[in-house]
This record gives sequence, structure tokens and C-alpha cells, in this order.
Amino acid sequence: MQVDELVVVAEYNTAVEAEMAKSILACAGIVAQIENEYMTTLYPGVVRARLVVDAGDFRQARTLLRIRE
Repeated sequence: MQVDELVVVAEYNTAVEAEMAKSILACAGIVAQIENEYMTTLYPGVVRARLVVDAGDFRQARTLLRIRE
């Protein structure tokens, strides 16, 4: 699988929230990554965990996570 461009789907206050969202996407076959996972743990409330996906999966990921534009 070739990744064209990674885009941020959502940001979360904790890595646990981001992991839950990532697992929802994985069940639908969407590969996601979490950025700032460790920094969020070290600096809670300051640094947010960012869930990123391939640009081609952006719309479907937002729909699955029920994020409105």
C-alpha cells in the first residue's frame, strides 16, 4: 500500500481516546497512526494525540468517527 499524504482526522486529549478511535478505523480496514502519543502521556492537557490517515481515507474516517465538518 502506498501512502500519498497523511492528514489529521481528529485530535484527542489522551492516547487512550486516540487508540479507541484507531481501533474503530482498523475494523473498517483503514490504517491510522497516532502522532504525539508519548508526549500526550507526558504532558496531558498540553499536547494532544493526533490521529492521522491517508488522504484518500479522510472522508470515510470522519464518517466512521462521526465527526462533523
